[in-house]
Amino acid sequence: MKFETSVPHSIGMELEFQLLDENTLDLVDGILPLMDYYSDHPYITPEFIQNTVEVASKVCYSISELETHFYDVVNELNDRCHSLGMRLCAAGTHPFSQSLAHITPKPRYLKMEAAEAYRSHTQITFATHVHIGMRSGEEAISVMKKLKPYLSLLMGLSANSPFWHGQDTGYASYRHRVLATARSYGMPPSFSSWDEFVHFYHLAKQAGIYESINDIHWDIRPRPKLGTLEVRIMDAQLTIHDAILRAAFLQALVAYLREQPTFNHYHAEYEYEYWLQKDNIYQASRLGMEANNIDHATETVSNLRQVFDSVFYPIVSFFEKAENSDSNIDPNYLYRLREQVEKSKIGYLLQRHIYAESLSLKKISNTLVHQLESDLNQFSNPQKRRAIDLTQTTIL
Repeated sequence: MKFETSVPHSIGMELEFQLLDENTLDLVDGILPLMDYYSDHPYITPEFIQNTVEVASKVCYSISELETHFYDVVNELNDRCHSLGMRLCAAGTHPFSQSLAHITPKPRYLKMEAAEAYRSHTQITFATHVHIGMRSGEEAISVMKKLKPYLSLLMGLSANSPFWHGQDTGYASYRHRVLATARSYGMPPSFSSWDEFVHFYHLAKQAGIYESINDIHWDIRPRPKLGTLEVRIMDAQLTIHDAILRAAFLQALVAYLREQPTFNHYHAEYEYEYWLQKDNIYQASRLGMEANNIDHATETVSNLRQVFDSVFYPIVSFFEKAENSDSNIDPNYLYRLREQVEKSKIGYLLQRHIYAESLSLKKISNTLVHQLESDLNQFSNPQKRRAIDLTQTTIL
C-alpha cells in the first residue's frame, strides 16, 4: 500500500454540521435538496446520514489559510441553507431530537447500512476531523503512536455533546459514547512500522472487517491516499473560530512531537499503557477538562487543565525560538485557545450554562445557531452581513 508524500505541517479539516428546520430547530433530512446545488462542489459533501452536511477543506499550508478558506465556504453554504428553510448548527449531538436517521442513498453508505443494521440509524453524531500532512507511512505511524497519549486532552478541549434525546447525559462528550457501540471506533492499537500496519489492514480486509481504508474509524488513523494522519476524536465545534483554534493546537502539537524521540516499550508494558490511555479518553468524554489523566511514563495523575498547561508552554516556547520561526505554526492561535480554556469557554460547559439559564433544550439549539451565524458574519464582507439579533448570543 503506497503512502502519498505530503508537505510537513500542511493541514486540512472536515467539519460536520447539523441541518435544522428553521422553525422547530429539530434535525431535518435536508442533504438531498441541498446537494441539488452542490452535486459537484469540491468542498461541500453529503455524509452518512441525511441530516448532516460536511465541509471538507482543500489542503492548506497555514492555519490562517485554512481559516479564510473555511469561512468562505461555510458562508456560502449558510446562505444556501437559509434559502431552503434550514439552519446550520455545530455540536457533537443534537440536544432534543429523537428521530432515527435516514441514510444518504450513496452506494457506500447503503452498504454500511446493510452491514450495521439498526445501529446505523442511531449514529446521529457530528465531528471535527483534522488532517496533518506526513512525509511517509513510517512517519505517520510514528507520530500516531506519539499522539495517542494526547487524545484525551483533545477530547477534553473539544467536548461539545452533553445532551442526547432530551436529557443531560452527564457526559461532556456523549458523542464518543454513541460511537463506542460500533465495531471500528475508538482508540487504535500501536504499530511498530508502516509495514506492520499494512499487514494488519490486509488481514482485516481478507476477513471482511474492512472493505477499504475508509472503513477504519479509529480516533486517529493514517490516510495513505491523502498522505495524512487524520485525528477524528473531536466533537463538532460551536463556531468556525473554535474549530480553527483546536486545529491550530493539533498542528502545533504534531509538529512539536515530530522532533521528540520515540520510546519503545516492552510488550508487557503495552497492554497496561493501552488500558490507561483508553480509560483516559473515557474520563475525558465523561468529565471534559475536569477529568483526571494518568501519565503512563511518569506514573502521575493530573487533571486535563494541568495537562494542557504542561503541553502548552513547551510548544509555544519551541515555536517562538528563532530557529523555528520560519515554520508555518502560529502561536497566536494557541494563546487564543488558552484564553478559552482559562475562561471555560468550551462547548459542553456553554451548552449546560444555556440550559441552566433557560431550562429550554430548544434554547440551546437556537443559541448555537445564532452563535455560528454571528461568527460567520464577523469574518465575512460587511456588505454581505445578515442582520442578527445579538441578544440571542449574549449568553455565550
